[in-house]
Amino acid sequence: MNDPARTAAGDVRLASQSPYRVLIVDDDPDMSAYLALLLKKEGMAPEVAHDGESAITRALTSLPDLILLDVMMPGMSGFDVCRALKSDPETALLPVVLITALEDRESRVRGIEAGADDFLSKPVNREELLARVKTLRRLHETRKELANRRLAAEIAREDALLAAISRYISPRLANRMLRQNVDNSGVFPTLRDRAKVVVLFADLRGFTRLSETVPVSKIVPMLNEFFTELTAAAHENEGTVFSMAGDSLLVGFNVPITQPDAAERALDTGRSMIRRFAPVALRWRAEHGLSVGIGIGIEAGEVVVGNVGSPTFMSYTIIGDAVNVAARLMQMAAPGEILIGPGAFLSLKGLLGGAAESDRREVSLRGKAEPVEVFAIRVPPQ
Repeated sequence: MNDPARTAAGDVRLASQSPYRVLIVDDDPDMSAYLALLLKKEGMAPEVAHDGESAITRALTSLPDLILLDVMMPGMSGFDVCRALKSDPETALLPVVLITALEDRESRVRGIEAGADDFLSKPVNREELLARVKTLRRLHETRKELANRRLAAEIAREDALLAAISRYISPRLANRMLRQNVDNSGVFPTLRDRAKVVVLFADLRGFTRLSETVPVSKIVPMLNEFFTELTAAAHENEGTVFSMAGDSLLVGFNVPITQPDAAERALDTGRSMIRRFAPVALRWRAEHGLSVGIGIGIEAGEVVVGNVGSPTFMSYTIIGDAVNVAARLMQMAAPGEILIGPGAFLSLKGLLGGAAESDRREVSLRGKAEPVEVFAIRVPPQ
């Protein structure tokens, strides 16, 4: 997909390398031919329009670099044409030189009020014409170069921001945030904001035993393969990856941007994780003779969101009871099972009421005085 900023930057560079295009607007064919000849000898690319209406159409169709505009013309005067060009955002920055036989102060004032950048008097003096055109050309090229630099700086800023936030969220979500002009401070605030978040914890069952029997050189590649599948599932549903610790993954939804269907996204992510990892688990079993699987816990609630750490190391994270409950449900989940806490179930009960391979149960969680009712879903590998 084309990036508009990069396309615009390329357009600026191409324009600066192409011939300098000057639109001559004069109803006198002899005068327009004379001006065109002078400019052509200087390596410029003159074009001619013989009235104001066609001049405006030409300028809007193919933007020139400069306009030499006669004042006294039938129909629209040069003042009217200049005023129309300067009031249109597409042509407002075009340099316009008014060519006039009028020397009175009132005419000059009218030209300035219309937005003219400079004036030439008739009869046109060759040296004066070329001097004014060359001066405006230098200004025009400088303006283009500044625009090019601004675009390049904006591209660099967006690239840096995209690289930073793509460590946590899907590229699709990162691009959407950039289109919405969310800045870096807004994406990763300090640890002081509260938000309603759906939390998903996923853990690799059986990895402790596998790590005791598999050569050390293979452990990290296997973990990388595991996290690759889980992260892909999270990004499919625009989840934010907050941490990878040991053999578990923490993902949040409805953060850093609002997702009204956050609970559904979390459930879809959990199912996708289990199904994505199933072929990997079968291969590991064939190669190493051990059974592994994924256990998942999901809960929703208000948490604190932001950066936490020391001056030398920071981590974008979420803290709160929903995180603790999701972690404990994850620890209790069997391989291929998703345990959904009461907070998340409130948003999902319409979907889960008749779900196959599911049931309700009460569990005791550390830190909770009373048993907690959870909803369990067993996800068959496909």
